[in-house]
Amino acid sequence: MVFKKLVLMMMGCLGCAGQPTEPSTEKTESKSLIDESVVVTSPRVKLGDGRYLAYRERGVPKNISKYRIIIVHGFGSSKEMSFMASDELLDELGIYLLIFDRAGYGESDINSKRSLKSEASDIEELADLLELGSRFYVIGVSLGCYPAWSCIKHIPGRLAGVALVVPFVNYKWRTLPKDLVKNDYRKQLSRWVIWITCYARGILHWWLTQKVFPSASVLDGNPQFFCERDLEVLKNTPGYQLFTQDGLKDRSVFDSLCSDIIVAFGKWDFNPLELTDPYPQNESSVHIWQGVKDKVVPVQLQRHVSQRLPWIRYHEVPDCGHLLVYDTAVCEAVLTSLVLGEDPPLYKPKLADH
Repeated sequence: MVFKKLVLMMMGCLGCAGQPTEPSTEKTESKSLIDESVVVTSPRVKLGDGRYLAYRERGVPKNISKYRIIIVHGFGSSKEMSFMASDELLDELGIYLLIFDRAGYGESDINSKRSLKSEASDIEELADLLELGSRFYVIGVSLGCYPAWSCIKHIPGRLAGVALVVPFVNYKWRTLPKDLVKNDYRKQLSRWVIWITCYARGILHWWLTQKVFPSASVLDGNPQFFCERDLEVLKNTPGYQLFTQDGLKDRSVFDSLCSDIIVAFGKWDFNPLELTDPYPQNESSVHIWQGVKDKVVPVQLQRHVSQRLPWIRYHEVPDCGHLLVYDTAVCEAVLTSLVLGEDPPLYKPKLADH
């Protein structure tokens, strides 16, 4: 029971049920491209190291678009993740969206040398291969924000703008104040996450795939990890196929998830809280979007990040939790703020109680 509870807490704090996929119209099941028998149905590009990245496109055709945006999915998700901006808005603003499977997810090849820098390099090379131009936008979601942070650090000149949507916080960032995190159970949990994935991975894989463990998402309906608004989303939206027993039985899929955890929660080669403004002439902008009732990433931590980095434009969504990408109004606000510079008053943070 103790081990089961630890697994549940670990998955909850990773936000692994935080990005249920859009209902697919394809009959072919999408899996990690480890088994050569898996049929690839999506367009892919070949990177310089021989790996393939799969992607899908939304919005106006790339050649007539005004704004080209790459969306970076989070833990356990894929290019099929939902981003609920309407087609009407994409057409009106001339937005082209590119959503890709990060290394080891969906139909993209595993990167056995995954790192912070490699995630940014993948995004840059993908943009170049698909001819997005010298500058493009990036939207990171949940754990998918660590590649976005890496882009800000390593390729700032390529970015027309960045939005970090419910970005996770790494408790190893040195300048997080002790009084803010000392009673946060997620800090200790993040240590367990690294320890288990490094030293007890086989036991964890066995536990998640043995027959006693439920095949549906272990987090459905669990108020410990999600607010009421999030629970409504989970109730009405299909969850990850990756987190069923069948999905996790593929050890390569499981190992790729573990590598993602290790890079995200491990020691970084830079501290985001110490970054200086990469755009002193306002040539680009960086945004954070946070749900006030998020139980995966506490709003207090995000407020601290925004105060440490005043050059970031910080937005709070009242009455919402971790699943902001399932709110059409929020997704459209993310886009208009990013490409037009509009800041809706509804999402202006109320920090008086901080």
